Amino acid sequence: MKKNILVFPCGSEVGLNIYSSVRYSRHFHLIGASSIEDHGAFVYEDYIPSLPFINEPSFIPILKSVIIDRKIDAIYPAMDSVIPILKSKETELGCKVVSSPLETTEICLSKSKTYNTFREIIRVPKLFSLETMHGFPVFVKPDIGYGARDTAIVEDTNTLNHIVSSKKGLLILEYLPGKEYTVDCFTDRNGKLIYAASRERNRIRNGISVNTFFSEKQEEFTTLAETINKRLLFRGAWFFQVKRDTNGELCLLEIASRLGGSSLLSRAIGVNLALLSLFDAFDIDIVPQINHNYHVVLDRALENKFRCSGLEYNTIYVDYDDCLVLSANLINVNLIRFLFDCINRGKKIVLLTKHRGDLYAEMRLFRIEHLFDEIILLSDDEEKYEYITDRCAIFIDDSFSERQRIKEKTGIPVFGPDMIDVLYS
Repeated sequence: MKKNILVFPCGSEVGLNIYSSVRYSRHFHLIGASSIEDHGAFVYEDYIPSLPFINEPSFIPILKSVIIDRKIDAIYPAMDSVIPILKSKETELGCKVVSSPLETTEICLSKSKTYNTFREIIRVPKLFSLETMHGFPVFVKPDIGYGARDTAIVEDTNTLNHIVSSKKGLLILEYLPGKEYTVDCFTDRNGKLIYAASRERNRIRNGISVNTFFSEKQEEFTTLAETINKRLLFRGAWFFQVKRDTNGELCLLEIASRLGGSSLLSRAIGVNLALLSLFDAFDIDIVPQINHNYHVVLDRALENKFRCSGLEYNTIYVDYDDCLVLSANLINVNLIRFLFDCINRGKKIVLLTKHRGDLYAEMRLFRIEHLFDEIILLSDDEEKYEYITDRCAIFIDDSFSERQRIKEKTGIPVFGPDMIDVLYS
């Protein structure tokens, strides 16, 4: 039986990473939850909306009810500030919280605690106060926070005074001009560092590495990972970020006791850190199978999801030429994907075409001859609308005039190939 895993908050970058990493596992069933409706509502098939915010008194009692009602086996926290709170309530909640021990999560949450913990062990940034400043630029960032929120490179005293006075909890640090790296790690329940891989943060947007690739030389990063792992007790996926100083030496920026937002680069070579963390949480030993024989670059952009309500259909009527099969004799893979999704949902698929040539031979060539419940091959003078017998249906065709005629004659919704993404629920 699958273990029920509650991901909270499921719409964060980490929550979306967990979903894409675990969705196909036969061992775990993911349930998403958030306090506000976010992108997780468009991604998680099993979704719980409107949990209280984690700092509200009702959060833990309501969460306990959800755990009992939904038979939750483990909670996978998906935001830095959430991890120590849930970990501290693990016994009360009565289910596993997938994370490192509480002490580790609390140190990692605070950059000043992190620097104090490692100051005598590895290179950490120099920390200044307004009184001890002796040169610019400096880098200002929150002691507790993530991403690029409230961070700034400061070039002068007036700007620094304004920034520091306008917000509490800011650290004034030395500015590090070199390349920045994230090192994704995995430590098993016995404290053994199983995996550590450095990736260069080539392009960064809002603190998220949106273009990243593995570093050519891993040795110095692995050594740092081993040093950090010996000082703090980790369990499951974690990561740290480093940046080179003016001398090229690596300097620690932060450590996080969670999955990295762009750690799916590791998944691309066979190391599924979210899945490994879940197996480890249930005391199951898994050794990652790493593919070393290709090079991967991860580039990220906004993903589009649509929610289409009120559209009901039992049958899909679809055209062939320049729709299902494109002009260059290429399969429209997005449309094929949608049709197979319709098969999963028990829909009827009818091919409605005026194709000239050996249609069946071509479909065998493209290996799609068994995709349809019915194939209707029309002559040039026949009208497609005459063959649309099910009015609880949709029609997909590349031709605007054909779509317009179908809409006028039958009243069913019509879609071009460019609109297929709207149909995914």
